[in-house]
Amino acid sequence: MIQNPILPGFNADPSICRVGDIYYIATSTFEWYPGVQIHKSSDLVNWELVSRPLNRKSLLDMRGNPDSCGIWAPCLSHADGKFWLVYTDVKRLDGAFKDAPNYITCCDEIDGEWCDPWYVNSSGFDPSLFHDDDGRKYFMNMQWNHRGKGTGGNPKHASFDGILLQEWSPEKGLFGPVKNIYDGTERGLTEAPHIFKRNGYYYLTTAEGGTGYDHAVTLARSKNIWGPYEDHPQKFVMTTAGAPEHPIQRTGHGQYVETPDGDVYHTFLMGRPIKGPNGEGRFCPLGRETGIEKCVWHDDDWLYLEAGGLLPRVEVPAPSNVAKHALKPSEADFSNGVLPSEFQWLRHPHPERLFKLEDNALVLIGRESAGSWFEQSLVARRQEHLKYAVETTLQFEPENYQQAAGLTTYYNRGKFHMLLLTHEPNKGRALTLMSCAGDYPDGALTFWLDAPHGVDNANIEMRVEVDRANQQFYWRYKGDDNWLAIGPCLDASIISDEGGRGEHASFTGAFVGMFAMDITGSAKEARFQRFTYLPET
Repeated sequence: MIQNPILPGFNADPSICRVGDIYYIATSTFEWYPGVQIHKSSDLVNWELVSRPLNRKSLLDMRGNPDSCGIWAPCLSHADGKFWLVYTDVKRLDGAFKDAPNYITCCDEIDGEWCDPWYVNSSGFDPSLFHDDDGRKYFMNMQWNHRGKGTGGNPKHASFDGILLQEWSPEKGLFGPVKNIYDGTERGLTEAPHIFKRNGYYYLTTAEGGTGYDHAVTLARSKNIWGPYEDHPQKFVMTTAGAPEHPIQRTGHGQYVETPDGDVYHTFLMGRPIKGPNGEGRFCPLGRETGIEKCVWHDDDWLYLEAGGLLPRVEVPAPSNVAKHALKPSEADFSNGVLPSEFQWLRHPHPERLFKLEDNALVLIGRESAGSWFEQSLVARRQEHLKYAVETTLQFEPENYQQAAGLTTYYNRGKFHMLLLTHEPNKGRALTLMSCAGDYPDGALTFWLDAPHGVDNANIEMRVEVDRANQQFYWRYKGDDNWLAIGPCLDASIISDEGGRGEHASFTGAFVGMFAMDITGSAKEARFQRFTYLPET
């Protein structure tokens, strides 16, 4: 069986394609660098990260991008012997304007060097490229209407102004007429267009209802790519709106794929909400993850879930009888001079400004604060389990309180917890525990210790334990046996999509990682000699 999610942790907006016997899924990475994650699988059960293609300045530069901006909803396809990737680099989140330049790049190999991009347009986000069987290519994106009052935690239907279609080629760019081909259903917030073709119909998949609990996969069809499009008899192929007890929530935004044997599946993004520490609310610390469902075609030439209804299942029949890889700890190897693939950093196309690997350590170069949108030294990996622990070893010689380094659970610059080694006046080297518990513009810091905890050694180890909505930091001197708790049990539900301003204000996922800042400007270095991620079921 396939176990949903197939890509746990923050892996949103899955675009799937098959090349031969291999399936590929591209997902959004927002402000995390390099841009776009691509996983591959031969069985739809086990997935391997094989590429983050947007890995240089000519392809992506996100310095200054707000939180939850950057790479939205990539589209991955294969035609003419090449992989094609369409992506948006969103430059604004709140307010009436969006500023969403769309690009296309391609590559012969999924893990090769992708070409410098073609700029396409900026009329809206969630772009997609459809390769018709006559060789023509069509570009789609939702159209953003700045007269519709925008988003910022409270989506307005009028800002989502339909799906635009226009022909495109590498030689000409966009050419010919542009047409708004689909306004969506009354669910509204119509985005994420993908077209596939079957039995003489063009099928248009869209996402509707926003990124929260009303999300849905909508399907429409037409005999002509230019429309008009008729809605599915159910309007939606899947949605969990109105089913709050279902273990999968926030279902929407996916793409259709066929197996070599003719079975059909549809990817979708999903959330697995937990209760807050007081037993109330719904919070998704793992962000928007990727799931997949098996579908069937009925005699009316419409696609339906195999099990009927609209609710996706946790367990789904797989195309073949294979076992899921076992859960195991992850010990980051910093010895070979290459950053392990599970890690990313924020926004910056020049990682040499932020970190280096030397002498079996990851060395972070202290830069701007945890509130920066430009040059922040934070190297982190996704939280993939509701219960886990992380341990790291730190060597750091701070000289004042503007220099700090340590371990963090992090969502964005307004939602994080950090255990930091710093230097306090009249105390010297000390540990401090710092949180930001809500989205900006407030962004106020909370310091949990009555006073910074003095330490007399620059070599210490840090640990964090996260159990659903609770987390606890620990520390010890390197070489000691026992961990010492520091500070109170913290609210881990803050590190979630719904923390702060709520589900529509931010929509990425929780990370855990290593951080260093030096706001004196002298680039003090911090050495991290190991990073162990210990998941629990």
